[in-house]
Amino acid sequence: MRSQVPIQSHHPFLAAIESLKPVPRNRVSMGDPLEPREAQAREVIDRLEQEYPDSTISLHFSNRLELLIAVILSAQTTDERVNTETEHLFAKYTSPEDYAEVSQEELAEDLNSINFYNNKAQYIREACQLIVSEHDGEVPDTMADLTDLPGVGRKTANVVLQHGHDVVEGIVVDTHVQRISQRLGLTEESRPPAIEEDLMPAVPEDRWVQFTHLLIDHGRAVCTARNPDCGECVLADVCPSEKGDSEVDLASGEAW
Repeated sequence: MRSQVPIQSHHPFLAAIESLKPVPRNRVSMGDPLEPREAQAREVIDRLEQEYPDSTISLHFSNRLELLIAVILSAQTTDERVNTETEHLFAKYTSPEDYAEVSQEELAEDLNSINFYNNKAQYIREACQLIVSEHDGEVPDTMADLTDLPGVGRKTANVVLQHGHDVVEGIVVDTHVQRISQRLGLTEESRPPAIEEDLMPAVPEDRWVQFTHLLIDHGRAVCTARNPDCGECVLADVCPSEKGDSEVDLASGEAW
């Protein structure tokens, strides 16, 4: 019995067809993050900067005090709602003394369309009392002094330092940054302080500020919490949570 030789190795027509097949390229497949994390972070920033060239802070303010108040109010409240309310708030209260001396009841009434307005009114009054008594009426310019103020955690302090004092000590981790950095495989941490610490070595230091703004814009426009539009996402091919390739949302740990 003669040994069987694959026909295509000798048949000239089949050999010609075989030669027309595209040569596989070395490229990232759908939902395959770049390695190492630093490469992934740079790619994410570069692509999102193309997508959101004017990305910046969306809160409205004209000085450091207004910035501090706006960021305190923004916790679990949309920036759009905060901007609507601070328009009249900043016309009425123009100094830390104004906030420090107003009654809890009056300030709470002025904030009553903001989530958790009673608590936030108390934070603002007490923070401004400390600003007046311990900081000569000036918003502090260090992380330690800012986080000593009531209602001010590291996220709020980072925003105030970056946009009020031009001091960059870290990465602002809000809900959008947390969700998207987890989905993109940039971190496996679950708490904002740990996420910030984990992201800082991966994200170039000169892009820390813009990284936050870009992820916030992308989180609002495409990578939403409940139903991200992966089909329209410029990061789909490097996202391990991409719905066409992954069965699990790495941010929630739940199946799509």
